[in-house]
Amino acid sequence: MSDEFVKVASVEGLPPGEMTCVQVDGEGVLVVNLEGEYYAFNEECTHAFGRLSMGTLKGHEVKCPSHDAWFNLKTGDAVTRPAIYPLARYQVRVEDGDILVGPPA
Repeated sequence: MSDEFVKVASVEGLPPGEMTCVQVDGEGVLVVNLEGEYYAFNEECTHAFGRLSMGTLKGHEVKCPSHDAWFNLKTGDAVTRPAIYPLARYQVRVEDGDILVGPPA
């Protein structure tokens, strides 16, 4: 991923408690709105590459649809097994109503 910030969504298009997968430089990036704060992570589960955007969002955690591993979407940390490695986190900023994703945090 480049060092540039890329527009991936609008604030209007991603209300609180919602998540989406976007493509940035050919990589799947999970973008989530947690109570008005935006976070972005690698979209693949670190255990078995399940698509987290297809998982269950509950509070500030997401459950992988493949093997039920939970991840904290504020930190990227694996909360339950079988996942043990954290998600790669990306920088996020909001400008003029647009959500921008940048390089890894």
